Amino acid sequence: MNDTLKYTEVTIVGYTLGIPDVIMGITFLAAGTSVPDCIASLIVARQGLGDMAVSNTIGSNVFDILVGLGVPWGIQTMAVNYGSVVQINSKGLVYSVVLLLGSVALTVLGIHVNRWRLDFKLGIYVLVLYAVFLCFSILIEYNVFTFVNLPMCQDEL
Repeated sequence: MNDTLKYTEVTIVGYTLGIPDVIMGITFLAAGTSVPDCIASLIVARQGLGDMAVSNTIGSNVFDILVGLGVPWGIQTMAVNYGSVVQINSKGLVYSVVLLLGSVALTVLGIHVNRWRLDFKLGIYVLVLYAVFLCFSILIEYNVFTFVNLPMCQDEL
């Protein structure tokens, strides 16, 4: 099954349940694509290579962001439609980037405070941090703090 089909299925489920695409992306799609990285990090962490586990997760996310965005944009602007501009239709992108950078900073701070040890306490900390990230992202997408998205289209009966 290719990524386009997975995205389409998740989009249909989100549309059916009235969940915006962005929320489906930061929850279900993100979790689904991160499972292999999580398993790899778990394996090396159990072997006592905590630094490799942390490097894998951070490196994987940096790769996903830079290559996952850069390659399609590069292909679009260099090969498909040379010199074109890719429009980003998201007023909430600034808030998402601030949340992401804040999460990374708080994760590194948490690891530092825990004396660079990966243990149960740190695991709970990062899970709570992820839950807070999701809550804020969802509240932003639903225009609780500021108006960033138009309301979703409703079907006519």
